[in-house]
Amino acid sequence: MQHTQASSRLGKLLRLFVTAVSGTEKEFTSGNINRAIFLLSVPMILEMVMESLFAVVDIFFVSKLGKHAITTVGLTESMMTLVYTAAFGLSMAATAVVARRTGEKDGDAAAHTAVQSLYVAFALAALIAVIGVVFAPEILALMGASADVIDNGHMYTRIMLGSNLIVILLFLINGIFRGAGDAAVAMRSLWIANILNILLCPLLINGLGPLPALGLKGAALATTIGRGTGVCYQLYHLFGGKGLIKITRRHIMPDGGVIMRLLKIAAGGTAQLLINTASWIFLVRLIARFGEDAVAGYTIAVRIIIFTLLPASGMANAAAALVGQNLGAGQPERAETSVWRAAFFNMVFLGLVSVFFLLAARPIVLLFTQDASIISYAAQCLQLVSIGYIFYAYGMVLSQSFNGAGDTRTPTLINLVGFWMLQVPMAWVLAVNYNMGPAGVFWAIAIAESCVAVASIFIFRKGWWKRVKV
Repeated sequence: MQHTQASSRLGKLLRLFVTAVSGTEKEFTSGNINRAIFLLSVPMILEMVMESLFAVVDIFFVSKLGKHAITTVGLTESMMTLVYTAAFGLSMAATAVVARRTGEKDGDAAAHTAVQSLYVAFALAALIAVIGVVFAPEILALMGASADVIDNGHMYTRIMLGSNLIVILLFLINGIFRGAGDAAVAMRSLWIANILNILLCPLLINGLGPLPALGLKGAALATTIGRGTGVCYQLYHLFGGKGLIKITRRHIMPDGGVIMRLLKIAAGGTAQLLINTASWIFLVRLIARFGEDAVAGYTIAVRIIIFTLLPASGMANAAAALVGQNLGAGQPERAETSVWRAAFFNMVFLGLVSVFFLLAARPIVLLFTQDASIISYAAQCLQLVSIGYIFYAYGMVLSQSFNGAGDTRTPTLINLVGFWMLQVPMAWVLAVNYNMGPAGVFWAIAIAESCVAVASIFIFRKGWWKRVKV
């Protein structure tokens, strides 16, 4: 009897999983909340797993090229976080507005918003590309790179910054699909992009047959081609008229009012993330004081950390979409209940990851490098940063839920205090004044992120976010 019941529950779960991945169900403002969270979270988590695999696959192959290559990737990624920040801010705005219009059952306005967000993306990407292509060596030097790193790695930096439009579109269009509740399309675009990246990385880095070995340039090209193909898939579905977003000719005309509304929300989201990512740039610059081994170890650890945090971001993105759609449907209490449940599920996941990192940090890092000094720094970073994972779980979901409601101001202020008034000064004091070195930076990250999460919980309970208009 018990075996039959267990089989029945497993069968229901598998059927629900298939429904989530296929994206056949798109109504999330009614019915069981746990079901809605599951149906939105599964494709978003799988989407984020694919995004995190980009980081791990690249550093796995690049690590075979030596510490100069790893350092180049680490410094370039610290600069690319500014691109990710702008892309995520714009994506966040698109998700909030599209989700609200979807909850209001106004598909025409949702499609119009999607087109206007693309205009903003093209303008932003053009500016970043010019700066990146022209000043790549100077930017690396500013980040503290040695002459050898600049000579060997400036083309990698040029390619990554020059192709930033692909990154921005990948984030933005997936944000549009998530806001509309069409998370399965967003997931599939990342699967396509990542599978291509995995196949092309070893071919372009090491060469095969008539293909020359391009080294670090090959890693950049593999990532760009993979992501570019994913964007083509997105555009096909966005303009194909078969999904929830149906774009027609009347949506193509630029609309200053909608663009300004998007920019207002995106500015708050971008400022919020810029505060966060700029603090990470400061941290990597601080770690560079302690040598290339420290930067390489930190780079590997951060890629592994991203691998676990991005799936958790999938749960946070699901909460944001549910908040926007339920507020649009006039159901603020359902929106709040969805957030607390998503945060609890996220806490369970990241709690298990934290235990795993504390017990197996060195074996994990050994997959990427055999250098004893780099292993020591990377393992220490994994263990110390993961101490705060249970707090991060709540902080991630609540921060995205504010954003999903269109309230980007609150998490911006929380991040400003948490990262620039707490994390940055603490990292400097512990690392330099107390001679803790990189360990001081790692401790500062764990402490500050935990404090940010506690502040988010306190403020979210006040309920101000329920009254935001977008």
